[in-house]
Amino acid sequence: MGEVFVGIDVSKARLDVAVSPSGEVWSCANDEEGFAALLERLRPLRPKLVVLEATGGYQAPLAAALTVGGIVVAVVNPRQVRDFGRATGQLAKTDVLDAQVIARFAEAVRPEPRPLPDDETNALRGVVARRRQLVEMITAEMNRLPSAVATVRHDIEEHIQWLRRRLKDVDKDLYDGLKRSPLWRVKEQLLRSAPGIGPVTTCTLIADVPELGRLNRKKIAALIGVAPFNRDSGTLRGKRTIWGGRGEVRRTLYMATLAAVRRSPSMRAFYERLANDGKPKKVVLVACMRKMLVRLNAMLRDGATWLEPVQVITAA
Repeated sequence: MGEVFVGIDVSKARLDVAVSPSGEVWSCANDEEGFAALLERLRPLRPKLVVLEATGGYQAPLAAALTVGGIVVAVVNPRQVRDFGRATGQLAKTDVLDAQVIARFAEAVRPEPRPLPDDETNALRGVVARRRQLVEMITAEMNRLPSAVATVRHDIEEHIQWLRRRLKDVDKDLYDGLKRSPLWRVKEQLLRSAPGIGPVTTCTLIADVPELGRLNRKKIAALIGVAPFNRDSGTLRGKRTIWGGRGEVRRTLYMATLAAVRRSPSMRAFYERLANDGKPKKVVLVACMRKMLVRLNAMLRDGATWLEPVQVITAA
């Protein structure tokens, strides 16, 4: 029997399962009973790989159940599967068809499985996401306030005050969570030694980039989405642009890099050198973000704190 690959389309209530190359398909409930039934059918097949799309958290319990059951699982970006489907001529869309495309994607691409985050990391990730939501709600309410009529202005102001109190509570939860884990405390000390890296950025990197310190410089830059990609064809040389990656992490890294450029002599010199070469400001900032990320990656890999390069002054 050849290698077997499985694709599962995950929705809130149902799992649609497809097997490649046999073409077998079936459905089951997205709950504990459904997971047990799914494992019972998958184990005799001994799949080489099961692939799920990241679907806003609905895939997490299933991925955990499959991993505990001894099944190799990879969770992938839905855009990758969607582009693969278009490339193979699959334009129609149903849950069953999506599962079949995922199964063929698993067989053709064979994405690398990554270990699932532990319960503590999942909890930290949830608090980081909640903090982000609170900040977005505060911003939205602040934008509504200037044009609000008098009858609702007081209500908006009270809501803003409540949201800010909740934000302070969530920040405390974040920092307390970091202190509970010895490993996170070590990572925090290393990351906080870098200019511009505060507690929020530290929590975001620890929770949302567990690969930090484990990948090489090219892979970590591509993972976050700060690696420019070529757009060349024949004699045409297109503009290199960044795309994809983890947008929320990239936004946090952007703010940290702005602070680092002001505080770090080496980062400021790098910024000024690119700016003096005539590079657009956005290009310069992305380059600084990439440099910052690569240095943070190396710091966690080597267990080293941030060090500014020693400037050698030669006598005239």
